[in-house]
Amino acid sequence: MSNQLLTPEAALETARGLATEFARTAVERDARGGIPQAERDAIRRSGLLTFAIGKEFGGSGGSWTDTLAIVREFARVDSSIAHLFAFHYYQLATVRLFGNTRQWQNLHRQTVEQGWFWGNALNLLDHSASATARADGTYEWNGRKSFATGTADADYITLTGIDDSGKTLVAAIPARRAGISILDDWDNIGQRQTSSGTVVFDKVVVHADELLIDPGPFSSPFASVRAVIGQLVFANLFLGIADGAFDTALHHLRQKESTPWFESLAPSAQKDPFVLRHFGELLVKLEGARALTEKANTLIDPAWTKATALTAEERGEFAVAVAKAKVATTQTGLEVATRIFEPLGARATTAKLGYDRYWRNLRTQTLHDPVDYKILELGDWILNGQLPPPSMYS
Repeated sequence: MSNQLLTPEAALETARGLATEFARTAVERDARGGIPQAERDAIRRSGLLTFAIGKEFGGSGGSWTDTLAIVREFARVDSSIAHLFAFHYYQLATVRLFGNTRQWQNLHRQTVEQGWFWGNALNLLDHSASATARADGTYEWNGRKSFATGTADADYITLTGIDDSGKTLVAAIPARRAGISILDDWDNIGQRQTSSGTVVFDKVVVHADELLIDPGPFSSPFASVRAVIGQLVFANLFLGIADGAFDTALHHLRQKESTPWFESLAPSAQKDPFVLRHFGELLVKLEGARALTEKANTLIDPAWTKATALTAEERGEFAVAVAKAKVATTQTGLEVATRIFEPLGARATTAKLGYDRYWRNLRTQTLHDPVDYKILELGDWILNGQLPPPSMYS
C-alpha cells in the first residue's frame, strides 16, 4: 500500500516503469492465466490506486484524462493489467455516481487509508443474483454473477441483485465477506489474467447503508454517465492494445534484417513496397482512432466536474463522442492486431513470441457489448438528431 501523492507526470512515469517490468513476463503470464498477483501488488505499492482520488480524501487528485493515459500505457504491454486498473476506478466512479455524499466520500477515503483494490460483480444484464429484504433491515444476496472482473484478490467490490419487486439494487461491500465464493472458471481466449469469471453469493448479508440507492442509477444525467465512462475506458484500452501490436510489429522488423519475399526486388523486407504499404495504411487508421479517442477524453473531466449540474444534452454529446471513439478503436484495433502478421510473415506466429495475444485480447474485450448498436446510435444521431438515450451501455 502507498499513499504517496503523485503529480500527473510522476504517475505516468511510474506507470511506464511498471509497464516495462510487466512486459518481461506478459507472454508467459498470458499463457498461464490466473491472477497476476505480483503485478497487482506492485500497483498497490505504486500509489496509482489512489492517484485519481480527491486530495481531500488523501489521494493525488489526478484527472480522468491522466488516468486513462495510464490505462493506455499498461494496455500496450498487458491489457489484463490495464483492464484491472481501469475497473478499479470504474467502481470508485460507480459509488460516486450512485451513492449519497456520505457513502462515496467515506469509501474513497477508506480506499486511500486501507489501500483497497476494487473489483466488479456488477453485471447489469445478469439477473441471476437475488437481493431479499430481511426483517432486521438487511438484505440477503444469493445467486451468481458472471464476468466479475477483478473480484479475485479485490478488497472491495460493487455488486447487483434483483429484489422482490424486480428492481435492481446496487451495493458496495468487502470482497471477503462471508458467503462470497470466487470461482476459478475464467478460460476465455483473451484477457486471461482479469479473473473475469463467476462470483457466487450464498446468504451474503448486505446492510442497508451499503446499498447505492441514493440517488441510484439513472436518477440524473450525471448518475447515468457511468455507462459512458465505461465505454470510454474500453476505447482507451483498445487503443492501447492496438498501439502495442503496432509497435511490436515495427520493433520486430527493425530488429531483424528480414529477407523479402523471393519475388520482391527490394533489398530487404523493410524496403518492400507491400510492407511499407501495410504500415502506412495501419498508421493512418490508428491515428484516426487516436484522434477520436483523444477528443472524447477531453469531455470526461468537464462532465465529471459539473456533477449533478450536467445536463441531458451535455451527457448526450459526451456519449456521441465516446461512441465514435469506441467504434473506431474496435474496428481499427482488430484490423491492426490481425494485419501485423502479413508483413511479419509466418515466423511471427510462433507461440513463444505471443503476438497473437493482441488480437485475442481485443477480440474478447470488444465483444463486451455489440459495436453494431453503437453505430446505429451514431446513425440516429447524425440523421435524426437523436442523442443516445441513457442505458446500461450508452
